Amino acid sequence: MERNARTTIQGVVVSDKNDKTIVVLVETHKRHPKYGKRVKTGNKYYAHDENNEAKTGDTVTIMACRRMSASKRFRLVSIDKKAELTVKEAEAEIKAEELSAEEAVNEAAPVEEPKAEAPVEEAKEEK
Repeated sequence: MERNARTTIQGVVVSDKNDKTIVVLVETHKRHPKYGKRVKTGNKYYAHDENNEAKTGDTVTIMACRRMSASKRFRLVSIDKKAELTVKEAEAEIKAEELSAEEAVNEAAPVEEPKAEAPVEEAKEEK
């Protein structure tokens, strides 16, 4: 089979933790056989990424190739769209927003400590 006539698939990288391997999620829509509603389904494909270029969140195109390992049957062709934020950057941004929100709440309504109540014995003596 010609190299350019092979199956190409576009999906989103969900994992790049392995060396020279990415996991690509390809989402498709299928009709439910009984109810006719469109249902979103997805397949994960392992793909060979020689230079470790793709990162989590990138939209990539992969192409069928010879078997690289027991589960890798695709290779990375191109990175179509880079992720705007990496997972670590997004988590750091969320933490910063939470901290600023907590500070704003503390400044707006300072918490007063409850006044100490008289011990029970002293209250009995007064009567």
